[in-house]
Amino acid sequence: MPLPEAAGLELRSPAGIPEAEFRDICALVQQRLGIELRAGKESLVTLRLAEPMRRGGFASLHEYMQHVKRDPNGPAMLEFIDCLTTNHTNFLREASHFEFWQQEVLLAQRQRPEIAVWCAASSSGEEPYTMAMYAVEALGEAAYRQVRILATDISPSILDQARRGVYREERLAPLPEAWRRRYFLRGEGKWQGHFRIKPEVGRMVEFRRLNLIEPLPPIGPFPAVFCRNVMIYFNSATRGLVVNQIRGRLEPGGYLFVGHAESLNGLASQLDYIKPSVYRLAGGGQPPGGIERS
Repeated sequence: MPLPEAAGLELRSPAGIPEAEFRDICALVQQRLGIELRAGKESLVTLRLAEPMRRGGFASLHEYMQHVKRDPNGPAMLEFIDCLTTNHTNFLREASHFEFWQQEVLLAQRQRPEIAVWCAASSSGEEPYTMAMYAVEALGEAAYRQVRILATDISPSILDQARRGVYREERLAPLPEAWRRRYFLRGEGKWQGHFRIKPEVGRMVEFRRLNLIEPLPPIGPFPAVFCRNVMIYFNSATRGLVVNQIRGRLEPGGYLFVGHAESLNGLASQLDYIKPSVYRLAGGGQPPGGIERS
């Protein structure tokens, strides 16, 4: 991506970010996101922040960061978070998790009036919509009334994108053709080449902004939580904090799914290892689970 001319010489020379300023950015990212930025990421940071700097007319990175810090819970901070978070996902990603969830949770609890699941890093929506499709495949039309999916992410803009549920045709490539016809509407005219999730599927998912390293709201308990491919960006202490918070939102016997490249090894999580990237909270029974009604 070419750098905007208005960004200034500082942005044309990423390696020239003063060390103290880069440390300042790293500290803020660690504090607000729990993500560790290391030396060597200066170029990435510069590219990500170039656009908000250009739009705001800031002459330097220092000036922009002062603006962000003066707005700790407002639009400037949210935009800063948006710029420095990664949102990579796709439909059916690590599909074995959905199959396990379908068989061990959905079908086992089909007599419940409501089956809830929390997707704790929902990104642009492919993961929670995949859950919804698996639920309908397992439970039929009853799933539209019975299954409730809480989908959270830290990025307001990516949540807006997820709520729209519109995807280019190539994004649907992992899905069976029958699922495309069953769960999506094909765009026409200017929307040709795009697909939109059907309203009845979209209504199964509630999107909310949530920061996993901050105290969690009163949600749950859940029979299953998906928190996949996000903890790889955290240090050990932050991973422990996040896992403990999620554990407190699992019902007895509930499952936690993490990414295939992630592990809870070394964390005092009180979760039993079931299989690679699948863990279970001790206990059992069928207490009613659900999502706090907003």
